[in-house]
Amino acid sequence: MANSLTADVRHATTWSILLSVLMIAVGVMAIGAPMIAGVAVTALVAWLLIFSGLLHLAFAWRGGRGVVWEILLGIVYGAIGFYVLANPVAGLASLTLVIAVYLLIEGVLESVLSFQLRPLPGSGWLLLDGIVTLILGVMIWSTWPSSAAWVVGTLVGISMLFSGLTRLMLSVAARQVVA
Repeated sequence: MANSLTADVRHATTWSILLSVLMIAVGVMAIGAPMIAGVAVTALVAWLLIFSGLLHLAFAWRGGRGVVWEILLGIVYGAIGFYVLANPVAGLASLTLVIAVYLLIEGVLESVLSFQLRPLPGSGWLLLDGIVTLILGVMIWSTWPSSAAWVVGTLVGISMLFSGLTRLMLSVAARQVVA
């Protein structure tokens, strides 16, 4: 029984380690070529918008209330998705601006929340997070549209790199626990 469990964990963690290495490699490549990675992410977002538009149109055929709104949303999502696919650099610039606005809003809200939670332990970390997030948002906003060339690809690359490292460490730890 123990040998079977050990073999199963070893098999599962082997695949997890391979996926981790792949994620780390892709993350490093995205950081190294952020414009290419940014355009790839933008194309993925465009396809998701097109798919979402098709789903809205499909749900409109069900009938009921809101049919007109479902059709309009489907057309708008689809049109934006096709526009972004046809103009990936403009889509990347738009996505970068959305990220800047998101970070600015998140930074303000986290800072306000830290003051509301002021007497509680850890509220200082929330304030620090809010300030760093706000600084990132300002940095991206102030250099937009030139920041579009690096922001999305770099952020996705960093995320994939750290996700891969985390997955690798968890997989190795799981192997050590069973061994």
